[in-house]
Amino acid sequence: MSTTEHSANSAAAPLARARVRDYFELTKPRVVSLIMFTAIVGMFLAVPGFPPAGALVWGTIGIALAAASAAAINHVLDRRIDAEMARTRLRPLPRGTVSEAYALAFAFVLGAGSMLILALLVNALTAILSFFSLIGYAVVYTVWLKRATPQNIVIGGAAGAAPPVLGWTAVTGAVDANALLLFLIIFAWTPPHFWALAIARKDEYARVGIPMLPVSHGVKYTKLFIWYYTILLTVVTVMPFLTGMAGLPYLAAALVLDGVFLRYAWALRASDRADLPMRTFRYSINYLALLFAALLIDHYLPRVFG
Repeated sequence: MSTTEHSANSAAAPLARARVRDYFELTKPRVVSLIMFTAIVGMFLAVPGFPPAGALVWGTIGIALAAASAAAINHVLDRRIDAEMARTRLRPLPRGTVSEAYALAFAFVLGAGSMLILALLVNALTAILSFFSLIGYAVVYTVWLKRATPQNIVIGGAAGAAPPVLGWTAVTGAVDANALLLFLIIFAWTPPHFWALAIARKDEYARVGIPMLPVSHGVKYTKLFIWYYTILLTVVTVMPFLTGMAGLPYLAAALVLDGVFLRYAWALRASDRADLPMRTFRYSINYLALLFAALLIDHYLPRVFG
């Protein structure tokens, strides 16, 4: 190999890695990882023992690809407002490192792959529900709800709450009442989670014309509703114990997690400290992960000690 060829190859390698990172970023990996954790927990909770390996593996891959496809479409549709917001202006499309056409093609490949895997290797119900969840987030929420109403995150939260139901149906082929309870937990969690971020980014949302609740109704009003929804979330997270879906270990963990969330929500309501909205937002992410981990651990404790 000549010196020129070696230099060209040396220069191409970092460029290729940067391009891979850009496409990986289009999938919103941190968001999708939390989504997938709730979906996988749904798979394990759906059966008394362990889920079939095929449904677990192919269901996880298929649901993950659908979530990644929705995320990539969201990048394309939000490219203009992303360029004007500090939190998002360094995403691949605003930076120009990935074109809209390539991002859409990437999203299509992910989405098509997801539907094929779920329809052929899992079951038709999971494929159909995943498709509607993808459309609900990537199109209905991003194109319409996000720009149309301050209740955007409440209504659009239905799409984000679907993953544990998808995990459940991937294993059982049916929608169960307990699966809908997992849906309800995430549905109630979404408003206080996202409104805390919206308060922190209120000025940016106002600048790009997105009517998030703090923009349309003010920060004080939003903090009040974060408090109300956190109370609602506490009630909802006790329901798995009341219905017999989970036992005392889960209940204990849920009450501790809820107590901390309520403390954050009350502090947010009572104080104007600038750091509290983002601290509440960050805790809400850990809260959901730990709550679903508690459900999973509780599910298998009788098998370990029984």
